[in-house]
Amino acid sequence: MEYSRWLDDDHRHIAELRTALQAHLSDGDLRLIVDGYIAHYDEIFNLKGVAAKSDVFHLITGMWTTPAERCFLWMGGFRPSELIKMLIGQLDPLTEQQVVGIYSLQQSSQQAEEALSQGLEQLQQSLIDTVATASLHDGMHHMALALGKLSNLEGFVRQADNLRQQTLHQLHRILTVRQAARCFLVIGEYYGRLRALSSLWLSRPRETLIVDDNSCQT
Repeated sequence: MEYSRWLDDDHRHIAELRTALQAHLSDGDLRLIVDGYIAHYDEIFNLKGVAAKSDVFHLITGMWTTPAERCFLWMGGFRPSELIKMLIGQLDPLTEQQVVGIYSLQQSSQQAEEALSQGLEQLQQSLIDTVATASLHDGMHHMALALGKLSNLEGFVRQADNLRQQTLHQLHRILTVRQAARCFLVIGEYYGRLRALSSLWLSRPRETLIVDDNSCQT
């Protein structure tokens, strides 16, 4: 329910950004709208923090998102370095200093992503070993150990969300107010198109699904 409300607010913020850019508002007025959008994204990270404490599996598997969004999910959200890569070609013209700042941000984001991914892989392997070695005699002990290790998942999701949040704030600092407005509009429209793609996919005629199933078997 909270996420649905956030999505409704997201549509409003995107429309406000689009209108502001088309109307060529002053930098001061535009800054208020951009700051509002940053605060809007801060809210989703707060909501996800609460959700992770309640059911981290629901969050990390992306069951709260649409099918197309889940395709690109990394630890319960977007991969910062990939988001930056998508944005780079759409923010021209950039100054040399901005280009250096954005590429540096992309590199540091990628390094942090790799470290988190490796940590998660180690946790998964540790869980496999713990569950696989459980026996009838000490099964409950091993399950208790496994539960303790599963609680670390919340920490990984929280760190990944912190990285996502920091990336958005860093982009905000590197870009001019108009570039930042354009940046957040591109992000919002991109996820809007992914959600629209999911709706089209889910509403395909049943005949199309049957044909696709048959083609996979040949």
